[in-house]
Amino acid sequence: MAVDYAVIVIYLAGMLAMGWWGMRRAKSKSEFLVAGRRLGPGMYSGTMAAIVLGGASTIGGVGLGYQYGLSGAWMVFTIGLGLLALSIFFSARIARLKVYTVSEMLDLRYGGGRAGIISGVVMWAYTLMLAVTSTIAYATIFDVIFDMDRSLSIILGGTIVVAYSTLGGMWSITLTDMVQFVVKTIGVLLLLLPIAVVKAGGFSEMKAQLPTEYFDPLGIGGETIFTYVLIYTFGMLIGQDIWQRVFTARSDKVARYGGTVAGTYCLVYALAGAIIGTAAKVLYPDLAHADDAFATIVRDELPMGVRGLVLAAALAAVMSTSSGALIACATVANNDIWSRLRGVISREKNGQPHDEVRGNRVFILIMGIAVVCIAIALNNVVEALTVAYNLLVGGLLVPILGGLLWKRGTVYGALASVSVGGVGVLGLMWWYGILANEPVYYGLLLSLAAYVAVSLATRPTDAAVLAAWRERLAGRGAEPEHRAASESVPTAG
Repeated sequence: MAVDYAVIVIYLAGMLAMGWWGMRRAKSKSEFLVAGRRLGPGMYSGTMAAIVLGGASTIGGVGLGYQYGLSGAWMVFTIGLGLLALSIFFSARIARLKVYTVSEMLDLRYGGGRAGIISGVVMWAYTLMLAVTSTIAYATIFDVIFDMDRSLSIILGGTIVVAYSTLGGMWSITLTDMVQFVVKTIGVLLLLLPIAVVKAGGFSEMKAQLPTEYFDPLGIGGETIFTYVLIYTFGMLIGQDIWQRVFTARSDKVARYGGTVAGTYCLVYALAGAIIGTAAKVLYPDLAHADDAFATIVRDELPMGVRGLVLAAALAAVMSTSSGALIACATVANNDIWSRLRGVISREKNGQPHDEVRGNRVFILIMGIAVVCIAIALNNVVEALTVAYNLLVGGLLVPILGGLLWKRGTVYGALASVSVGGVGVLGLMWWYGILANEPVYYGLLLSLAAYVAVSLATRPTDAAVLAAWRERLAGRGAEPEHRAASESVPTAG
C-alpha cells in the first residue's frame, strides 16, 4: 500500500499547491467568484463535468449498478440529461446576464429585490446540505485508504477543500477540478471499468451469472426514473453550484457547446458506473451494503499503484462537488443574504472601496467550518440530500424557469411560488416521510399553481424592468466591472 499512499498524498499536496497559485490570480470579485468569466471550452467542459459528477455519482452510481444492474445508470444519466438541457436551452442566456447568483437573476427579471432574499435562503439551504453530504463522503474514502476515524477523515478532507477554496476562490477550484476531471477519467473510465469487466469474466459471464433483470434498461422502475428526472434533471437547471460554473464561461457559445460536451461525458460516466457495479455483483454477490461495491472492488482487484490512482479518482469526485457547493453556499450567504440584510451590496469603508474578495474569502472560511461541523454531527446523508433537492426543485424551479420562459410572470407570483412550494414540500415530507416521492411531485404542482394564479391576478411586471431584462439577456447593460475584467485579461481555456 506504500505506493498507493504516496499517490494519494501527492494528489492532496497538489490540490493545496493549486489553491496557493489560484490566490495570486483572484484579485477582484469577478476573478474570485467566477474566474473572471473567461474560461474557454476545454477548461469549461472539464470543470463542469467535474462538479456534477461527485461522490454520489461515482460511489453511489457503482452501488446502484451493484443493486440493479445496468438500469442503475439512471441516476447519473438524469444528471447528464439535466446538464444537456441546461447547456442547449438556457446556458447562453444565463451566461449573458453577467450576474453572480440565481437570486440576482430573479431580481433582474422581476424587479424590486423582493424575490431575491427569499430565494437566496432556499438556495443557501440547498448548497449547504450539498456541501455537507459531499464532505461526509471523505469518511468512506479515507477509511479504505488509511483506516481512519470518521470524524478525522471529515476534518482532513474538509480542511483541504476549505483551504484551497478560501485561498483562490473559483480560480483554485477551477484548476483543481480540471485535474480531478483528468484523474476521474483515467481512474474510472480507462482503468477501473475494463479491469472490473475482465475480472468478472467478460460480459458473457456476467450475463450467465446474473438474473436477466440486471440487463433490463428499465429494471430500476419507471417511478424511480421519473423521480430522478424531477430531482436531478430539473435540479441541474437551477442549482447555484451549476449556474456559478456557467458564469465562468467566456462567451455564450462556450457555455452552450462546452456544457453539451460535459453532459455527454456524464452519460458515458453513468453507464461506466453501472457496468462496474454489475461486475462487482458477479465478484462479490453478498455485500452487506451496495455502496461498499466501489471500495471493495478497488481494494481487492486492482494492482498496487493503480489502486491508489482509482482511490484518488474517487477522492477527486468528492472534492470537486464539495468545493463547488462550498463556494456556491458562501456566495449566496454573502451576496444574497448578508449584504441584503445589511443594505451594503455596494458600500465604502473609511473612504476606501470595500474589499469584496476578502469578504467572500471570509464567508468561504465560515461556511467551510460550518460544513465540517455539521458533517461530523450528521448521520443520515440520504435524508439530508433529499431535503435539499426537494426544497430546491419544489421552491425554485417554477419561478426561475417561469422568469426565463413566461413574460407574464410577476414578482408576486414568484414570491408565492417560492413560499407555497417550499412550505408545501416541507409539510408533505413531514406527512409522507422524507424519502417519499410524493412531496416533490405535489410540491412542484403547488408551486406552479401559485405562480400562475398570483401572476395572472397581479399587475404585469413593469415595462422598464422587462426592457432592462431583455437588454441583459442580449448581453448588454452589464456592470462596468464585468466589462473591464473581460476586456483587460486574456482568456483561459
